[in-house]
Amino acid sequence: MAGQSLNDSLVRWPSKSLTDIPYDLFTSKAQYELEKEAIFKGPAWHYLCLRVEVLNPGDYVVSHIGETSIIVVRNEQKIIKAMVNRCAHRGAMLCQKRRGTTRKFSCVYHAWSYDLDGNLTNVAFSKGIKNQGGMPGDFKNEDYPLRRLKITEFCGLVFGSFDENVPDIETYLGPDVSAKVKRVLNRPVKVIGRNTQVLPNNWKIYMENVKDSYHASILHLFFTTFRLNRLTQSGGIIVDESGGNHVSFSVLDKDMSNKAYEEDDVRSDNSKVKLADPNLLEGVDEFGDGITLQILTIFPGFVLQQVRNSLAVRQVLPKGTDRSDLVWTYIGFEDDDEEMDARRLRQANLVGPAGYISMEDGVVGGFVQRAIRGVTEDHSIVKMGGEEANSMESRVTESPIRGFWKKYRALTESFNL
Repeated sequence: MAGQSLNDSLVRWPSKSLTDIPYDLFTSKAQYELEKEAIFKGPAWHYLCLRVEVLNPGDYVVSHIGETSIIVVRNEQKIIKAMVNRCAHRGAMLCQKRRGTTRKFSCVYHAWSYDLDGNLTNVAFSKGIKNQGGMPGDFKNEDYPLRRLKITEFCGLVFGSFDENVPDIETYLGPDVSAKVKRVLNRPVKVIGRNTQVLPNNWKIYMENVKDSYHASILHLFFTTFRLNRLTQSGGIIVDESGGNHVSFSVLDKDMSNKAYEEDDVRSDNSKVKLADPNLLEGVDEFGDGITLQILTIFPGFVLQQVRNSLAVRQVLPKGTDRSDLVWTYIGFEDDDEEMDARRLRQANLVGPAGYISMEDGVVGGFVQRAIRGVTEDHSIVKMGGEEANSMESRVTESPIRGFWKKYRALTESFNL
């Protein structure tokens, strides 16, 4: 509509409740533009890479915050730096490769060069040729660095933020979620595999999914069929005070009865199917607490997983209102022996784009995205487990989803357009 401001186009929540989520949040272009500023440039920590990926001076990785390309590099003083992957001259992308090692960053367009701290060090033909052309006399290289980010490192994870006022990382996570990160990432890691999955849905639909312990043993037939995860198992849900960060965990029980699934006529009730090769599920209790599944999220788009002995970090990247990229990095520990290496690689088949467990997550978000087109006046119902965003023992809950929207609303509704 002509003359309509962005503010007028934003999604209106039906109430202050966290249980009624407008579908327009997943389709509105105006809302997406708000997210770019309030969340992806706001006071939030965004996962960029693993420390081990930039271990030596000159090592760099190209990552993202939202749709913004970011260079993460270790400088000559062995300090990790991050800056926007964009030349200060005319906006060309500096790094075309996903990772590498370099002494400097040089733009292919006009050969402006930068050191590993993002300082402009050279402008081609800055003095002109034969006393003609060139930059003005008052031009100073130090006035045109790459745009830098605030950086922090926690348990080998590197995070960045555009907002200098973002809280320190452990305050941001809260003590309980911080402890669960430390539980898994308790020693130096190594990368054992990578892939990127294209999702046909809004980034927030995937984040709802990964915070949803309620669906896990219903949607994922493999989970229940082979006794990996059932809602009848012992476990719990942790939601931090802000709501945005969460942990879902379960302990493998000896009694894995099908009774509750039989009574509710759940399609994943199947106790007759057996694996031809049970070695796929052979695992060890490497953390000494009996927890065989832990899914942890950090707002807005980071996931740390432990499924048996399969460990991975996931980075959720928005690519518009109806598409997102899911970057998987599979990890082990530097002190793993050959047997554990083989076990982790074998169990990596459980997750990922074609994982025996997570394959359905790659399509169900698309089912939602396709179904909500043209029904912006409607909303989803997120009432399982109550109306609050709190920690609880039961995993039959949507509390972490409500927590996500609590944090989301706090950032977007306080942002001044």
